[in-house]
Amino acid sequence: MTTTTTKINLLGSSQTDLEKFLVARSEKPFRARQIMQWIYQRDIDDFDEMTDLSKSLRTQLKEEAEIASPKVQAKYESKDGCVKWLFSSGLGQAVETVFIPESDRGTLCISSQVGCALDCSFCATGAQGFNRNLSSAEIIGQVRYAIRDLPRRSNGEPAVTNVVFMGMGEPLANYRNVVSVLEILVSDWSYGISRRRVTVSTSGIVPHINKLADDCNVALAVSLHAPTDDLRDQIVPINKLHPIKTLLEACWQYAEKRSRRFITFEYVMLRDVNDSIKQANQLVSLLKGKPAKVNLIPFNPFPGTEFKRSSVESIRHFQSRLRERGLIATTRKTRGDDIDAACGQLAGKVSDRVKKPLGRKIIAPKISSGKANQDKGIRTPSV
Repeated sequence: MTTTTTKINLLGSSQTDLEKFLVARSEKPFRARQIMQWIYQRDIDDFDEMTDLSKSLRTQLKEEAEIASPKVQAKYESKDGCVKWLFSSGLGQAVETVFIPESDRGTLCISSQVGCALDCSFCATGAQGFNRNLSSAEIIGQVRYAIRDLPRRSNGEPAVTNVVFMGMGEPLANYRNVVSVLEILVSDWSYGISRRRVTVSTSGIVPHINKLADDCNVALAVSLHAPTDDLRDQIVPINKLHPIKTLLEACWQYAEKRSRRFITFEYVMLRDVNDSIKQANQLVSLLKGKPAKVNLIPFNPFPGTEFKRSSVESIRHFQSRLRERGLIATTRKTRGDDIDAACGQLAGKVSDRVKKPLGRKIIAPKISSGKANQDKGIRTPSV
């Protein structure tokens, strides 16, 4: 009777974990750096090709380990140059990854979970529910595949220059695996991407914001989306656990540890929900004088939502008020919406393990405005 031994996937292992793996096999720790260079810089999967390793080590690696990447189910290309891949996550499920090209950079938006449990009412990912965390191999595999698949820039460098954790899932709810990937992204032995060009976006898991600054000091984006607790409680439910005051205190501490670098606050623009001038003034009161910049995101609709995008005029007036009062404020350009790759539209394929059946209809809270109160539906970006 023969037995099969499950091989260890070295893809996604941090340098520290690789060193432990090798030392346990009587190898020198520096071999970890060599293996990382082969995997990430030279894009090699075959241990036999890692010629600066001893033959005996290569043989042992073939017997005990592998470099296994997630499989791509589909690829979509937008008329504006964006590319979206659908990566299999097993059992008929899939997550999405999007590449957004610009003249001076190429940004890859990656996923960290199969679905999302935070249930932000305006998010297409949240509408599908939550199944599981992605492994570090499944996360870094998205980056590795994109770099391999995309044509290089005119200077010969990879097309991917920036990586943002703004795809499916809440990155800080998959903390251990995300931090391992962050270490790989910024390591000189792998991709060597500047920490300023790697961004983690969170809905506000405060304890892990505090921890992240110590563990892997990269850029931070926070999905704020409302200037008051009453409204944010309704559209970003984690606010009930970590209210705005607590969240902002963690953000300013994070910025201090990053030498006062700016925190980006993402704010999806929902018509008659959070886009009034009064709310712009409230946002100024929260952020003025702090190392903050605001990224306004026009809402991108998806099937089943009743939310509507704020008008171009409302967004312009909102941005102007923020700037008049001294805040840095930009408006995100909508990209890839023809292939459902725009911010807030990523849904993938998720077998929900913790929520109501898929396809439920989410009704937005009643929001007071100059008009009569209205019930508005909700759903938007997992940014």
